[in-house]
Amino acid sequence: MDLTTEYRGFPTVTLLITHFNRSGSLEKLLQAIERLKMSFVEIIVSDDASGQEHLARLHQLQNKFHFTLIGAQKNSGLGNNLNKGQSAVNTPYTLYIQEDFVPMDGFPQAFEAALSIMERDKAIDLAGFYAYSKYPYLVDYGSNYSLKTYRPWYTDTNKIYQYSDHPHLRRTSFLEKFGKYKEGIKSDKTEYQMCISFLKNKGKAIIHRDFQSLLKQENTLLEPSTVQRASWRQSKNPFIAIVRSLYRQVKYNYDIHISSR
Repeated sequence: MDLTTEYRGFPTVTLLITHFNRSGSLEKLLQAIERLKMSFVEIIVSDDASGQEHLARLHQLQNKFHFTLIGAQKNSGLGNNLNKGQSAVNTPYTLYIQEDFVPMDGFPQAFEAALSIMERDKAIDLAGFYAYSKYPYLVDYGSNYSLKTYRPWYTDTNKIYQYSDHPHLRRTSFLEKFGKYKEGIKSDKTEYQMCISFLKNKGKAIIHRDFQSLLKQENTLLEPSTVQRASWRQSKNPFIAIVRSLYRQVKYNYDIHISSR
């Protein structure tokens, strides 16, 4: 990719970044966007009441990269941070990236393709650019993207991740269709509730086939991940894995098809 070309302007897109106590990571993300010569109508950084050291750095970065900073009086979690950030977006599309991701050289081309798809196909609600593993039920969509599919009888419990908090492009009307993010709960539960709402409301998502080459997630010793999960969720003990899978299968199908929440 030739990085000496002119800036690629996206007049219908706002870049939304959520941030909490990782100003060094945020700087890497913003530097990458600048290096890749991607230009958006606005860059919004939604901060979740970071410490004073990071707030001071945020204001320095704001002067350099000219983003809109939306602060908070107290730490209220990812759901609140997403809601207040999204409410400030005024363009038809939102590119959402958490602060610990760094776009790679192939990202601009993949992003352009996703935007073109969503402008052409109004049924697509979300285009994903990153995942920890391959979604289990995909069909070819074209332009290096696959369509995520869902059926109640699918046995792989990862079927619920048609929505994901990982970097994605979405319509700014997303919250009108799927509801606001749940607040006052842990970030993984906030993501889960949106996964359920996405499926309940017949959301459609595509994901890039080479989803681990477009962005790199960086968690350093100085700025580690802020997400902590119970050990049983990660255990590889065969018995626990079987029980966990059965529990999830029942719970997910109940939440999607029976629960009125």
